[in-house]
Amino acid sequence: MMAKWDASGVEIKSQRLRLKLFTADDAAEIFAAITPSITRFMQWEPPRSPTAFAEVWRSWLVPILDGSDLHFVVRSLADVRCLGLVDLHAARTACPEIGIWLREDVHGNGIGREAVAAVAAWASNVFNPDCFEYPVAEENVASRRIAEGLGGSIVETRSNSKYTSVVYRIPNSRR
Repeated sequence: MMAKWDASGVEIKSQRLRLKLFTADDAAEIFAAITPSITRFMQWEPPRSPTAFAEVWRSWLVPILDGSDLHFVVRSLADVRCLGLVDLHAARTACPEIGIWLREDVHGNGIGREAVAAVAAWASNVFNPDCFEYPVAEENVASRRIAEGLGGSIVETRSNSKYTSVVYRIPNSRR
């Protein structure tokens, strides 16, 4: 694990994407992309207003600065358009949790796998965890394929008020 965390300047690039840590400047674009159908397989419901969303994203800022919980805004390299978020929860633990949501109009193009793979590779280099957890709704076949494509295997089943999920364990690619 790294000794000192500096959130400034963190940027991850892949073939088609640029991922940077969330800032208040990203809030309006993120809020505009959150729809009820996107949150179908999320534990949370879409915020009803920008003010309600502000309560959520403000809670992200301190954990981003201390490196414990990271929210990466996914943008297209081609046009800088906001495509969604990839989260790395409990980033400094032995098995951080990765989560993703993308705007509906980019589903089915491999963007999710590319974004998750980029964050996992970056985190493997920076934090060197044993593995990553990737919880996903049992019915969310596309998201399950992301984990499986990265070598993930199911280690647990969980239930919440919206759905049953399976938890994949994705290996650290450096080990």
